[in-house]
Amino acid sequence: MIQRSDIYILEVSVKSMNVDELHNQISDYIQKKQHQLILNVNVHCLNLAYKHTWLRDFLNQAAIVFCDGAGVMLGAKVLGHHIPERITYADWIWQLAEFAEPRGYTFYFLGAQPGIAQQAAEKLLQKHPKLNIVGVLDGYFDKTLGSADNEAILSEINRLKPNILILGMGMPLQEQWLMENWERLEVNIALTGGAVFDYISGNLQRAPQWMTDNGLEWLGRLLIEPRRLWKRYIIGNPIFLWRVLKQKIRQRQQLS
Repeated sequence: MIQRSDIYILEVSVKSMNVDELHNQISDYIQKKQHQLILNVNVHCLNLAYKHTWLRDFLNQAAIVFCDGAGVMLGAKVLGHHIPERITYADWIWQLAEFAEPRGYTFYFLGAQPGIAQQAAEKLLQKHPKLNIVGVLDGYFDKTLGSADNEAILSEINRLKPNILILGMGMPLQEQWLMENWERLEVNIALTGGAVFDYISGNLQRAPQWMTDNGLEWLGRLLIEPRRLWKRYIIGNPIFLWRVLKQKIRQRQQLS
């Protein structure tokens, strides 16, 4: 794996890496039977981490935090760094399945509305019939630490001991659940996929290809779900860029 310096964006350490490098690192963790968090950030997540110290600290505990958004790539560029590509789950999950299938890595899907994660699993299996998905469960359970629901889910996951647990609960709920339960989960790797199961299952429409290829997926998502996402993008994106610019000014002042 090519060694690159971590990029600190709003005090969160982000890896500059491509998909092949990420796959190689995942393979290494599994082969060595390690217990590692691999998280991702987009502009929305970095804005949340700016406000919530617990989230920022949790992200910085992860073995890898990769870039999942053109806005993060832009932020890195403003700060004088380069991220080779954004790794977004709607695309990457298919690449990960192709990578994992011949290696026999096992998966557990947790999250989304009832039936959605199962639909996603079935779609993946249509293309990758030997993909080893050992368990699927929706995200509608009592997530309170110590609740009967939560304890039952932990027991089920630990009984199956998947190599890779993929959470699809949305930010920052999925990160909070992982933070509270990570030390008790008997998995090699945990991934936070947000709306990944909605996308794979076809229950959530993606932006047109020309948008996703040109850093405008955020605009496509805004047009598809304006009532839910307008604050995240119309307000959140400019705030993020202003914060990054302030970080750039502070860095210049420290060097002068």
